[in-house]
Amino acid sequence: MTTVANPFEGIGPNLTGAVVDMLPIVPHDTNVFPDGIVSIGLYITTGGTVVFTTARGTLRTVTVPDNFYLICSAKRVTTDTTATGIFALVS
Repeated sequence: MTTVANPFEGIGPNLTGAVVDMLPIVPHDTNVFPDGIVSIGLYITTGGTVVFTTARGTLRTVTVPDNFYLICSAKRVTTDTTATGIFALVS
């Protein structure tokens, strides 16, 4: 019998992509999200510019409308952000 390596090994506890929690985020220029969490996306209640660092460490800037789901990994939102009511979507 041949054993096949699990391609998802070490990815994380939740492989479904389902959101299990939402953490309120206060923008900061150096601190990452609490406990080093990397979100699978952000929910923004009041639109504007969102400046964030991806899981790979890339700084991105996007403009979003009110009540928007930004589906991209994030580990920090910077103070250059004008959008408010930001929540990290955690799987």
